[in-house]
Parts: sequence; C-alpha cells; structure tokens
Amino acid sequence: MDGYALAGAERKPAMTIRKVGVIGAGQMGNGIAHVSALNGYQVILNDISADAIGTAMGTIRGNLDRQLKRGIIADADVDKALSRITPSLETDLLNDCDIVIEAATEDESVKRAILKTLSDTLKEDAIIASNTSSISITRLAAVTDRPERFIGMHFMNPVPMMKLVELIRGLATNEETYSSVADMARNLGKTIAQSEDFPAFIVNRILLPMINEAIYTLYEGVGTVEAIDTAMRLGANHPMGPLELADFIGLDTALAVMQVLYDGLADSKYRPCPLLVKYVEAGWLGRKVGRGFYDYSTGKPTPTR
Repeated sequence: MDGYALAGAERKPAMTIRKVGVIGAGQMGNGIAHVSALNGYQVILNDISADAIGTAMGTIRGNLDRQLKRGIIADADVDKALSRITPSLETDLLNDCDIVIEAATEDESVKRAILKTLSDTLKEDAIIASNTSSISITRLAAVTDRPERFIGMHFMNPVPMMKLVELIRGLATNEETYSSVADMARNLGKTIAQSEDFPAFIVNRILLPMINEAIYTLYEGVGTVEAIDTAMRLGANHPMGPLELADFIGLDTALAVMQVLYDGLADSKYRPCPLLVKYVEAGWLGRKVGRGFYDYSTGKPTPTR
C-alpha cells in the first residue's frame, strides 16, 4: 500500500472522486484537466483570464488530436473528453467538486491567496491538492479550513505524457485523503512516488540543482550552451540537455524552485546562479516566451549565449 497510516488514527475508506476542479489554465493546469477528462472525470477548469482559458482549451484539443493520430486514443475519446470540461472564470462552479487541484504559478503568495478563498466555496468534505513543485504542503495547508484534507499532488510536465505523480503529505494530511488521491492518480494512469514534505520534494530536489549547475558551467565559461547540452545528451544519455530542459520548464519556475531550496535548506550549494537570475530579470523565460537559453523565433532553436 502507498503511504502510511498515522499511528493510532482511525482508518476511513477512500472517498470516490468523480468531479475535479483545476485552478489555473496554464501549461500544468490544462494538462491536468486533459488527463482527468480523458479518464472519465468531470472537470471544472478555472482561471481569472478568459484568454488563458481559451488558449488552454485550444491546447487540450490539439494534444488530444495528437494522441488520436498516434493511435493512443480513439476518435470518440476526443469529443467525450472535451465534453467533460467546463471552463469557468468564477470559483462558484467548484462548489460540488470532490477535489480541487491548485495549479497556479509557482509563487507562494499567489497560491496562498487562492487557497484562502476556497474555504467558503467548497463542500465540507472536498479535498484540496496543490500542484506545487517545491513549496511546503504543511505551510500551504495552514491557510485553509481543512489541513487534514490537503495534499501535494505534483504532476510532471507535460502532464499527458509523463507517468509520475509525486504525492506529498502535509503534517495534518489524513489517511483517507492520501488514499483517495492515490486512487485518483492511478485512475489517471500515473505511477505514484511518495515524498516527505521537504523543499522541492524528490524530483526537483535532484533535477533543479543539476540544471542550476549546468547554468553555472555556462556562466563560468566552461562550455557553450550547445556544448553543455550535447555533452549531457550524449555523455549521460539524457533525452534533453539541461539548458534545453530549463527552457522547457520555464526559467522563472527554475529560479523559484532554487530559491525555495536555498531559503529552506540554507545550504550554499543551492544558491541560484546569477546568470539564471539575469535571464529571468530580462524576461527570457524559455519556450513559453520564445527566448531563453535558446531563441525559438527561428525554425531551429539557436543558442542565445
């Protein structure tokens, strides 16, 4: 069994999740909505921006069409999945969801503000999950009215393709909540890795310092962008070089995770590279804006340094 029972705690059966709310229609949010709807869940996709929701629905449609062309899903699955997603600019439609997954930007103040507003909206037994990639689940849970029904549910990007979900208990997370969310993750076809509630959890605790070190390697002139990525693709058999991967993740997200590690663990090895900071200050955030360590405005991405 995944997870562990709290000593002396009464074990309750897992809640059956049928309706899923997703807050944030960006890259992660639309991916979570996609896989949830494709696997039979009713989905409310919420965002404060109509443009973001419109873009998200177009992305979901495009990704479903790609899965159809590859023979992963059938033609009927596309229309069924899309019919299960209800876009919403208001949080009122989340009131009968069994679980609401917060997938806003990786900024603790933004997440806390969103989570504080949910208490009066959700039904009493609804679960709240955060897709944070690095922030303390215990700390986020504390701003809600249900810390025992709060959990970290960290999907990997791109959500429709990546098989892993990290599940992170906060200090108060109860067994019923863990079991219910674990069942949902399996129903989405995901494999679970349980992490303790430490900064950046498992994947990003290992991955982001590697990326940060690659940026230091560039900053110190040890190798060029192309040399560093080629070395790690061919020398370590990585499918994507670390600087290319940083662009894919988003340099702002990479910096946010490194800052959480640096602040939370107080170890100089997690200090964000000054070059990463400079790129974020310049607005060169990677693929999503067309420029990061590579320029994506041309046919073939070209290094910017």
